[in-house]
Amino acid sequence: MKAHVIARVCHEANRILQIAAGQQPSPHWADAPDWQQESAVAGVEAALSGATPQELHERWCEVKRAAGWTYGPAKDEAAKTHPCLVPYEELPAAERVKDHLFHAIVRAFPAARTEE
Repeated sequence: MKAHVIARVCHEANRILQIAAGQQPSPHWADAPDWQQESAVAGVEAALSGATPQELHERWCEVKRAAGWTYGPAKDEAAKTHPCLVPYEELPAAERVKDHLFHAIVRAFPAARTEE
């Protein structure tokens, strides 16, 4: 299975969590900007390579910081601030759930399975 298919599933699941938490949801996959889709695909590839939910978050932070993002109390694409640009241990529980759900979805796909 191609990573972009798994990434689309993860992205849409994350949208549902955002809606349930009363957050502004990301756009649907088809409407998501290229950088957002590329970020999800990179996360899938990392999870398929064995990255843990914590490592997925740390990699996401590294990519965001390299793109000029910094910590801010609210997500602001224009200002490039995000409240999740903190160490994994400092993430609110609901945000850690997103990382675990992403990881679980990736690992549930046949592409993630190894021979038993």
